[in-house]
Amino acid sequence: MSSLVVDLIVLGLTYVVLIYIVAILTKARLNRQKNDSQDDGEGGVENYTPPKIDLPPGIVWPSDIRSKNRDKTPVNF
Repeated sequence: MSSLVVDLIVLGLTYVVLIYIVAILTKARLNRQKNDSQDDGEGGVENYTPPKIDLPPGIVWPSDIRSKNRDKTPVNF
């Protein structure tokens, strides 16, 4: 056999062994993650409130305008 055939056979065997090792390591890591499904890994307190955005002077959110109009009572002249 020529050296090219021997090199191809060794390369193929090496590829198969490396794929097997990677598959075994990945499977072990996936099994550990399934056991800890309750933990998302971030920690801390969950806060679902949207952030308060500081707007420039004269700019008002549309939701704030509607709430101010509802609170006012009509004025009689």
